[in-house]
Amino acid sequence: MKVALFAKPITALAITLSSTIGFVLLSHSHQQLYSLKSKTHTHSMANNRSFIVWLHGLGDSGPANEPIKSLFTSPEFKNTTWSFPSAPSNSVTCNNGAVMPSWFDIHEIPVTANSPKDESGVLKAVQNVHAMIDKEIAAGTDPNNVFVCGFSQGGALTLASVLLYPKTLGGGAVFSGWVPFSSSIVEKISSNAKRTPILWSHGMADTTVLFEAGQAGPPFLVDVGVSCEFKAYPGLGHSISNEELRYLESWIKTRMPGSS
Repeated sequence: MKVALFAKPITALAITLSSTIGFVLLSHSHQQLYSLKSKTHTHSMANNRSFIVWLHGLGDSGPANEPIKSLFTSPEFKNTTWSFPSAPSNSVTCNNGAVMPSWFDIHEIPVTANSPKDESGVLKAVQNVHAMIDKEIAAGTDPNNVFVCGFSQGGALTLASVLLYPKTLGGGAVFSGWVPFSSSIVEKISSNAKRTPILWSHGMADTTVLFEAGQAGPPFLVDVGVSCEFKAYPGLGHSISNEELRYLESWIKTRMPGSS
């Protein structure tokens, strides 16, 4: 009888213990699954992140250009981080040495295909742009989702920054810009950088950065081995139009995550 009396509690204990072990294992399994889903979600979010740097022209500022991002209304830009940096104040030769926001020195206006180039100043400015890109990539953004865009002097800096970056980026967009360095820089362009596509837009009525300066860009890039789409805008002076920005939106969109 005593044996029978003790058998039930032992059985109950065994059932309880089995249930507890099962609950612990199930909880652990759920934790692992949650952790895996969390990591997958985080990885997915990182893959969907994109970064756009906008580089302004001579005498301008980053904040003054921020309204540009309001035109990019497609859902693909929901996870886009924008950066509108401002150039440091420097003495500018073409403006009689006046100090103003300038990425590097410009020797003459209008800028032609053969204008003198401030290569050392360009390379210094490029380092600052690269630091911004490096920081964003370190935060988890895929280099292929990084885009550098710029107008006028900022367009010239965009070209230099993209071509001299050691990784393949999503793209570079040059508006009313020019090639700000000589062919000697070509040796510094990596094979990865050559895979970054370039969009080049220029107004045909531009009297500040002549259309000929813009036209000289694509042949230079073809010789380097870089893909470039050149778009000329009849009647457009030294400014950026909504038409150009609408095309830029579609151009970037096709190169963003999830696009076919």
